[in-house]
Amino acid sequence: VMYNLQLEVLNSEPNELFHTLIRSFFKMYSIGLDVSKSTINCYIPNEEIDLAIDNNEKSLNQFYLKLKKIYKKDIDKIVFIFEPTGSYSSLLKSFCTKKSIKAFIVNPKQSHNFAKAIAQRNKSDKIDSQVLSKMISIATNSDIKVPVYDENIENIKDYMSYYKFVVKELVQAKNVLEAMSNSQTNKYILNSLEKKIDALQKESLKIIEKIKEIISQDQFLLQSFNNIKTIKGVGDITAIVLLHLFLKYPSANQRQIISLTGLEPIAKSSGSSIKSKPKISKAGSKLYRGTIFMSALSAIRFNPKIKEFYNRLKENGKQSTLAQVAVMRKLIIIAHSLYKNNQEYIN
Repeated sequence: VMYNLQLEVLNSEPNELFHTLIRSFFKMYSIGLDVSKSTINCYIPNEEIDLAIDNNEKSLNQFYLKLKKIYKKDIDKIVFIFEPTGSYSSLLKSFCTKKSIKAFIVNPKQSHNFAKAIAQRNKSDKIDSQVLSKMISIATNSDIKVPVYDENIENIKDYMSYYKFVVKELVQAKNVLEAMSNSQTNKYILNSLEKKIDALQKESLKIIEKIKEIISQDQFLLQSFNNIKTIKGVGDITAIVLLHLFLKYPSANQRQIISLTGLEPIAKSSGSSIKSKPKISKAGSKLYRGTIFMSALSAIRFNPKIKEFYNRLKENGKQSTLAQVAVMRKLIIIAHSLYKNNQEYIN
């Protein structure tokens, strides 16, 4: 009777706090999984088991068989809780889809803040998996579901990981060339650096073209990509970067998306002795900020609404840099809204 009551409550739409209380009381079987490159740290709260398995399909199958022995008829009630860690977690996500295992995929900011909220200051793979298991208490009904594994989306994520690497190498090579050009450097080194920069630039363009090919073959991706591009000032690369960000964190709200790009303002203030000026956190990938910054400069010049927004900030005394950061945040929020609502931007 009590279990039927649980199902009735969880399938209805009452207050989310009530959902949380019911979920905690009935102890849904939340399995915390901390994913790394070669291993997955697993925490099974039902028997307080901590173990590390290899990050491959064979080990995941063996782990699932172990769970079946522990939970038996209740195996359908388990929930895998893990963070999206790029290509490292794609196998786990695919495994959940194949086995119809429900999952609560949390973004890193969310799990970091949760650990602070429960006063867990220590950090290790073992502790992280235990913290993830406890996060079932903040999950809503819509958060817990069998993940959809889309090969096109996963390919875009892989290409973007490679693109980040290529861009990082390109920036480093340009910096070294600039530094060495001001001295009597061996011509062989300068020529080698120039060739490397040329090759990396060509490679980065090839990656963008590969991603655009994938997008063109998927109606949802193509529509989302085109919707984002309707923002005047946003070109192909920025649209791809933003689309990748939204695909990587599908459940993130606008505040979380801004935080994941490292553009949220932070300030330190305590009494009268400690008071710092607000600044951005710079968390997350530099690629997001660098790409969106260039689009912000373009939008300030050619997008009437963005230009008006920027000028209003300047008139109110905002410094140019702060006003530009505000424009970057606004572009992300607009693009996120267009993506979520499948709409075009009205210039």
